[in-house]
Amino acid sequence: MTLTRRAFLTTTSAFALAPAMGLATGSGVSFDRTTVIAQARDLASRPYAMRDAVPQPWQNLTYEQYRSIRFNLERGLWRDTPTPFNIDFFAPGLYFPRSVQILSVEDGVATPVGFDLSMFNTSKDVPDLPSDETLGFSGLRLRTEMHRPGLTDEFCVFQGASYFRAIGLDEAYGLSARGLALNTGEPDGEEFPEFTRFWLERPTPSQRNMVVHALMDSPSVTGAYRFDITPGEDCVMEVEATLFGREELDHVGIGPLTSMFLFDQTNHTRFDDFRPAVHDSDGLMIENGAGEVIWRPLANPTRLQISSFVDRNPRGFGLMQRSRTFSDFADLEAHYHRRPGLWVEPKGDWGKGTVTLVEIPADQEIYDNIVAYWRPATPFAAGEQVDIAYRLTWGHEPHRTSLPRVLNTAMGDNTFGEGRLAVIDFESTPLLDDFDEIDVITYSPHAKVTDGVLQRNPDTGGLRLAFGFEPADRDHVELRAQLRRDGKPASEVWLYRWTT
Repeated sequence: MTLTRRAFLTTTSAFALAPAMGLATGSGVSFDRTTVIAQARDLASRPYAMRDAVPQPWQNLTYEQYRSIRFNLERGLWRDTPTPFNIDFFAPGLYFPRSVQILSVEDGVATPVGFDLSMFNTSKDVPDLPSDETLGFSGLRLRTEMHRPGLTDEFCVFQGASYFRAIGLDEAYGLSARGLALNTGEPDGEEFPEFTRFWLERPTPSQRNMVVHALMDSPSVTGAYRFDITPGEDCVMEVEATLFGREELDHVGIGPLTSMFLFDQTNHTRFDDFRPAVHDSDGLMIENGAGEVIWRPLANPTRLQISSFVDRNPRGFGLMQRSRTFSDFADLEAHYHRRPGLWVEPKGDWGKGTVTLVEIPADQEIYDNIVAYWRPATPFAAGEQVDIAYRLTWGHEPHRTSLPRVLNTAMGDNTFGEGRLAVIDFESTPLLDDFDEIDVITYSPHAKVTDGVLQRNPDTGGLRLAFGFEPADRDHVELRAQLRRDGKPASEVWLYRWTT
């Protein structure tokens, strides 16, 4: 499906105009994807109106009180039926003051799922909370049989704004995706669109995929989303989105990814921490429209920095976690070595734009300080319908090419020379077996760089490239390195921005 744009006409229906907080359980209405598109189109034709918040006692919950409200798995939607998936729900309140409505779709008929406090187990510290069937939820969690025959495991969560995350087999939750990013890193602040309503299509007994629809609303834009989700070794999502701009959208992030990077061997000296590294992702990978494969190690800068990689019709991009052993982190609780990578594969013609990387200073691992997305070169006009499609793959290594990968990057003082030293480890592959035939390319537009020294790393079996650079009085230096053989790429292109 191509990223397409066209003017939209306003259409309304009784269901499209139903207030978000006023749906009653027990009544069903016909449903298909055009239902969500019609609602998004209608919302965009009217001024933005923020949804009502849940009652104040829900908003006043403490963190400990809120986290003690846990869904009773025995009450999962479709549990103990032939349906191969079941659904948990999250209560509203605290960080989620505006609830979302959830509907179950069966045989083309959508029926609201009513809130019931008895769905949840609560501690004795939780006060009496007002509720009825229209209260709504803060999100949902998908489960299916994965690791244990006859038992279900979670693999995907939608909760908060337009955020969602997923995992493959034997993985722990890490980075998140979003429906849309708006004005990320802009001085006037970022706008966070919200999923306000979900429709869950009930799968047949033999079905291995789950379809979730979502309605998105925001002051600047509305949207209708369809997620076709297949769990497994990798969790694969086919995403279709139809957007309607209330106003011109100059800074739009398509396929936005959000992650955390605190430190590794490039900046460990800034953190007094027993662990060798702390991050959900360690690099941005891009396969651009020309077929060039780029690896950009992530950084935790001391001030906001934004990197833009100009392209046309990218083949894909993603935030990856390539540190995969326990010893890389030595963390018995966080299990960072089990965090998934996430690859975005565009469908159709995405045209000109940039893969944009935003790196935000952070002093604790609780902050998601990394954002990556596709920013179209041409703004979306007000009154324009834009159709977008892409695939998301969550997994241990969700995208591979034939080129040797960068495994690790380290930085430090050049002990035996002037300036700084960059050290890059490449994985072991037959392409690098005879490194006497390998040419080293190092370059910087800002600083003098050495030719580099290439050696075999006995620990990895691959090659290690070390080269020096002299920043002088510059506060940042862009660096580029690649291995080539017979004039052709023999590794990914390594890009890095060094900062003081």
